[in-house]
Amino acid sequence: MKSYAAIQLEQGQDLVIEQIDIPDPSPTQVIVKLFSTGICHSQVHQMNDITTPRPLAFGHEATGVVTHIGDAVTHLKEGDHCIVTWVTRTPYTGRPDHTPAGATYKGNTLGCSCGIYTWANDCIVEEEHVIPIDKNEPTDISCIVGCAVLTGAGAVINTANVKARESVAVFGVGGVGLSAINMASIIGAYPIIAVDLLDEKLQFAKEFGATHLINSSIDDPIEKVFEIVPKGLDYAFDTVGVKSTTEQILPVTRSGGPGADNLGGVSILVGIPGAELKVDPRLILFHQRTYRGSLGATYPVKEFPMFLKLFREKKLFLDKLVTKIYSFDEIIDSYKDLDSGKILGRAIVKF
Repeated sequence: MKSYAAIQLEQGQDLVIEQIDIPDPSPTQVIVKLFSTGICHSQVHQMNDITTPRPLAFGHEATGVVTHIGDAVTHLKEGDHCIVTWVTRTPYTGRPDHTPAGATYKGNTLGCSCGIYTWANDCIVEEEHVIPIDKNEPTDISCIVGCAVLTGAGAVINTANVKARESVAVFGVGGVGLSAINMASIIGAYPIIAVDLLDEKLQFAKEFGATHLINSSIDDPIEKVFEIVPKGLDYAFDTVGVKSTTEQILPVTRSGGPGADNLGGVSILVGIPGAELKVDPRLILFHQRTYRGSLGATYPVKEFPMFLKLFREKKLFLDKLVTKIYSFDEIIDSYKDLDSGKILGRAIVKF
């Protein structure tokens, strides 16, 4: 079948909307006609990646309707509404071996990250990346559950396992950071400290549950954290991934010391980082602090319905998190606005 997708033909160039060819699904694949997709900053990184062959398709969070299914697919049927996500529905051990789903452009294989693409009218994808949802769920804002929410909220509930009254700081309050703050607030963490460079974003974070704000363009965030929490934080999350924030989340956590259970705080890297990080190992050894990563730490089958239920209960603010909606024809504007800091929360594209 024919469809249209936003693709990049050469590294560094703007995307173009072109007609692509989608084959019949293999036994374990499905084809989804998309209602909406999120615009994630990791796609901007991919546009400048010199190691990935072109043509290249983008996007990894979307909501749509299943139009075709492979013979071996059992958890979906044609007509089902669903969320397409980069995290597999079956827990996976180790690094997955992603291969392109099979779509082509002018006879050339259409590359895609994590084996999926969602900046398109239709996508072909392995069943493992497709989670059915009730047809009463919204078909627009629900798409951000497939990345922004699962990444931020998942880091809080699964990687960190934050409990009520534990202290939290989130460095970077874009879509992922706001999702982390929102989930920490639902749990009852306190204080919840938002750290960012822009006052507008910090004030917006208060609407998601941030109790304290630090503008790191004005104040030293490490000093300010200890003014709020003199003993240091239980958990610090970096949802940005730049060198300064990856280095700041370790020293702001609380100290531990000698002994089997005398553990310090936990620093969690969520944002896509650069290649270098300078860490004082004494902060880890002598204080028994933990520094770890969180990569899509969600169980989609169990937790996507939970996230949507929390939205219906007016606890998880998906509607507030989506601050800009674009048409498919405006997709170039969407990722450029995101890259230039014009998106307060999360942007989506509706087809």
